[in-house]
Amino acid sequence: MPRGDSTSIAFPDFKGATRWLVLVNLASFFGLMLYSFAFQGPAMLLMSRLMFFPSSFLDGALWQPLTYSFIHPPGMAVAALADLLSIWFIFGFLEGFHGSNWVICLYAVSVLSTAAAGLAIYAGSQTMGYTLLPLPLYGCSGGIFGLVVAIGVLYGGMRFTLFPLPFSLTARTFALIYFLVALALLYGEQRMIAFSNLGGALAGLLWARLGPKRGISFKLSFRLSEGWYGLRNRFYRWKRRNAARKFEVYMRSQGRSVHFDSKGRMIDEDSDDKKRWN
Repeated sequence: MPRGDSTSIAFPDFKGATRWLVLVNLASFFGLMLYSFAFQGPAMLLMSRLMFFPSSFLDGALWQPLTYSFIHPPGMAVAALADLLSIWFIFGFLEGFHGSNWVICLYAVSVLSTAAAGLAIYAGSQTMGYTLLPLPLYGCSGGIFGLVVAIGVLYGGMRFTLFPLPFSLTARTFALIYFLVALALLYGEQRMIAFSNLGGALAGLLWARLGPKRGISFKLSFRLSEGWYGLRNRFYRWKRRNAARKFEVYMRSQGRSVHFDSKGRMIDEDSDDKKRWN
């Protein structure tokens, strides 16, 4: 696994999670573009509901941290193309050495941390009475920043050429350029976006240093979900048994007697097939 050499790298194979992430973003871009051609007003409303606005999130739009990274406005085709090429290049490179699970988790925590940083700077500005231009978050920039920092940390000496530059850069230098651009933007009108992207960069750094080598196991997620549903089912059975006891008390007050089994199901004492409840 190359971690510090100076070998140049090219675009990796277009496969695996890289291909799916690029294709999903492409489908979202062209779908929104076609929809905006047909219904311009509703398309703008739809995009505003899917982008990340901290104020909307605080008002209940809890899905926005999960959807904003797939939104690329139709008028920003060049920026969307640059994002998707970056995903293909960096995401695909990391996937080749660390596997799909690891790089998907890296990208996901970077995207979510970008939204969290945007929410933090918005809430802080509101608390301190500081005027902040409430720009929405959209696109893959935060997730890509996390990928760039991860590749800079893990493969700092790796050199690659960025089109149309005629010279190559090390991964560490590339990550530093990203960081300096974000710092510069903190002094402009896009400071909220720049600060948010720094949140994605921090997540990429922490994941590269501290994240599980194989990512978060989907088997573990399945076991956690199974445990949750098991706990939920036990709670529902307890509610059913409790309701059955209350019903028994009520029926006795009416001069009738009914019985329930340990699972809260009524026992038909006139039936000869009692074993079917066991």
